[in-house]
Amino acid sequence: MPVSEAVLDQLKQRAREAAAHAYAPYSGFAVGAAVLDDSDEIHSSANVENASFGLSNCAERNAIFQAVAHGARKLQALAIYTPTAAATMPCGACRQVLMEFGADAVVVCCTDDAAQELRFGLADLLPAAFGPASL
Repeated sequence: MPVSEAVLDQLKQRAREAAAHAYAPYSGFAVGAAVLDDSDEIHSSANVENASFGLSNCAERNAIFQAVAHGARKLQALAIYTPTAAATMPCGACRQVLMEFGADAVVVCCTDDAAQELRFGLADLLPAAFGPASL
């Protein structure tokens, strides 16, 4: 089922709000993300860095894990907000985690400038993906 523009707007707003809570003292790159689960609930989070850089976690994965921790198993959409001039794409690890729970999800990357918004289906971002059917 397609996600309405009104719901996508809510996702983008929740992602913006989440970015305000990012813990990014090393990169200074605050990211917020919000996901819509199959029960139409929105879960959001921000990136959390760590002095041991490999232990940092992206906003996208934090939001997905938040949804899963609340019982979600299927995601419809993901919005990613960055306070940058150009929209920022999810990293490979986030794309792979999204594949697990949102193979058909729409991904919206946004900034404060609506003209910079990017939208993709996950299949466009992770073609020939490894997923549960690969096992």
